[in-house]
Amino acid sequence: MTEEKPKVLIVDDEPGVRDSLKLLLKSNYDVTTAEDGSQALTVVQSLNPDLVLLDLIMPKVDGLETLRQLKDQKPDVPVIILTGTNTVKTAVQAMKYGAVDYLSKPFDVEELKNLIAMSIERTSGVRQIVENQPVRANIPRVEGDYGVIVGQSGPMLELYQKMKQVAERDTTVLITGESGTGKELVARQIHLASPRKNGPFIPINCAAIPESLIESELFGHEKGAFTNAIERRIGHFEQADKGTLFLDEIGELSLQVQVKILRFLQEQEFYRIGRSKPIRVDVRVIAATNRNLEQAIKEKKFREDLYYRINVIGLHLPALRDRFEDIPRLVESFFLRFAPVYGGRKMNFCKGALDVLVEYPWPGNVRELENVVESIMALCPNDEVLEADLPDKLRMKGGIETLKLEPSPGQIGFEEAERRFETEIILKALRKTNYVQTRAAELLGISRRILKYKMDKLGISDAAPDTQN
Repeated sequence: MTEEKPKVLIVDDEPGVRDSLKLLLKSNYDVTTAEDGSQALTVVQSLNPDLVLLDLIMPKVDGLETLRQLKDQKPDVPVIILTGTNTVKTAVQAMKYGAVDYLSKPFDVEELKNLIAMSIERTSGVRQIVENQPVRANIPRVEGDYGVIVGQSGPMLELYQKMKQVAERDTTVLITGESGTGKELVARQIHLASPRKNGPFIPINCAAIPESLIESELFGHEKGAFTNAIERRIGHFEQADKGTLFLDEIGELSLQVQVKILRFLQEQEFYRIGRSKPIRVDVRVIAATNRNLEQAIKEKKFREDLYYRINVIGLHLPALRDRFEDIPRLVESFFLRFAPVYGGRKMNFCKGALDVLVEYPWPGNVRELENVVESIMALCPNDEVLEADLPDKLRMKGGIETLKLEPSPGQIGFEEAERRFETEIILKALRKTNYVQTRAAELLGISRRILKYKMDKLGISDAAPDTQN
């Protein structure tokens, strides 16, 4: 029996937008479209969607009115606003009326996909599929090597040791690392291993909230504090009392909000917007960023005093390309995690396909690997994944084509031709950089660790031939 996909309703008066979004999402979602708000409100009654993508500027019933009526009918359904750049102010109003987020047209495809997935995951009372199997929103957590975190490479074992020490101390932590490395997972694990584990863990993505709303989201507001403040709102700092507040992408906050966070860290108190008396709470703050905050300080975009206040203990998450040894374990964990959603499939990669995964530089890190594994589980016709089943971008071998070399296999087999080809281009890169491996890796478009791995695999010496005496 086939399983139900989460249901997404697209509401937009432009046929081209509706068709493009439907084509983009139909592989993972059951997509229905509506050309205006009036039609959407009718469809919602019978469809009972898991998420709505809603345009603001439409004939008959506009987006704001559609949102109000939709929230009356289905208050738990998440709504993402799609808006033109000249209607951002209206989009902010929509968020106050209950939309979970908004994207300006033209939007980034990956950002939209991630936002849809996260919004459905976070919705309470998610729909169950046939035979009570969980939908995509209820993918189970799989135990890893440290909580749900997977990896046994040297950088990860060192990270686990630091996390254990950090968890025991009730101090502010700054987690740095590229996007997709798992900063929120690390923050949550620190919380669960700390004395505050029975308190709330409240995450907030500072980059995902408009500047005009961020102060209210963090500190809350009183009824009547500003237009449309129709009731008192409890902010994230107050919600996190006796627990942990995770400020993801803290580098995106305005200087004005940074001042207020600094004051809280110093005094453990804050003011709701519209309230004259301070509120004291007991909150541990864990911050994260993928930006270089020291550079932001030089550019006057981040306060130096706040940087030193949040960076009491610093943790850096390695990029996936710098811990490629963990890729097979991560793949296995993703297979286990997604198996209930894809009919209990038991899959594995052939050696050649796994080698491609190890050698790819993964600019999107673990999140990108997770998306690739899930797409393969959804689309691959066989349970053994071959190289041909991988996305084209993975099979480009991390940019080595930039050296403009062509293999000359002659009468030899493909594997031997490939080995000779890789040996030739690596040697050429090493010679061009006087055997400086870091520079050679940059020329090849891979990390130094992957270069060293391939050199050892191919029997290439670390030193130039004229120094091997």
